[in-house]
Amino acid sequence: MAQFPNDLTKLQRVAQCYTKSMLFEKAKTDYLEYMEIEQNRSQKTIANYDHYLSRLVDYAGDIKVADINDELVRKWRLWLNRLGTNTSDELGKTTLNYHLIALRSFLKFCAKRNITAMAADKIELARVKRSQVTFLSEDELERIFKQPDTTSVTGARDRAILELLFSSGLRVSELVGLDQDHINLKRREFMVRGKGQKDRPIFISQEAATWIRHYLDMRDDTTKPLFIRYSGSKKVDLSGNYHRLTVRSVQRLVANYALLAGITKHVSPHTLRHSFATDLLMNGADLRSVQAMLGHSNISTTQIYTHVTDPHLRKVHEQFHHNNPGK
Repeated sequence: MAQFPNDLTKLQRVAQCYTKSMLFEKAKTDYLEYMEIEQNRSQKTIANYDHYLSRLVDYAGDIKVADINDELVRKWRLWLNRLGTNTSDELGKTTLNYHLIALRSFLKFCAKRNITAMAADKIELARVKRSQVTFLSEDELERIFKQPDTTSVTGARDRAILELLFSSGLRVSELVGLDQDHINLKRREFMVRGKGQKDRPIFISQEAATWIRHYLDMRDDTTKPLFIRYSGSKKVDLSGNYHRLTVRSVQRLVANYALLAGITKHVSPHTLRHSFATDLLMNGADLRSVQAMLGHSNISTTQIYTHVTDPHLRKVHEQFHHNNPGK
């Protein structure tokens, strides 16, 4: 019996040595499994975090987690900042922050598992200038909607995509993930699982429902994706997912139709999401309702659209301000 305390002390020492000598790659694998099993994060999110954390290995090698300190993080940030992309000599501040957020989350996991590591709150994110929200006017929307040749199945698909993006406020990743049996065209509503594995209701206009039905009526396949591609290699896959349109394809077709419509500003699927939110607010919707329909977890994210209240402020100013006190 007298040996038990000593044995326990030995076990504690072994455990402490293990947590102090834990290599980053091993801890990263445990963390990604934790994200999948305990946090129920999507495979896309896990893949992104794996990519961001692997960049630390690219810079510093498979170091001990305990060796991550302020100076290492500072040098890693500098390395990331100069990493560059295909279109820029530097990594964007937002992308840099994604790496830091991933590392911060990893360090919180280490603290929870008693793995010796620096405090997560020591990592500060880079200041990012919020970009101005771009949205399409009513005239621009009409012009872009008229561009697809709806007599072809590809054009009918593209018109349905444009209408659905504007009508629903869907993220492009959510749109390409839709299957035919997900959407109820009679009720014109369905549920979608967005960021953070959160479900939210989606409502669509009669116009969008009509174009989706038109597109589906033109299809002669039995694959399950709502939007499929009509070019590229044909693979044998009983799931039908090889046909599914990709995010990049949707981004390209939206940008292409914007150019054909004579719209000179950059237009992406997210521009149509911005247009959806702006249209709701311009017509009197409250910010909380727009937040719910966009699937924002924090209302501060939705507040980027408050610029659309400016016309209303002008009307209030003209109506209630005593413009000419001499009269």
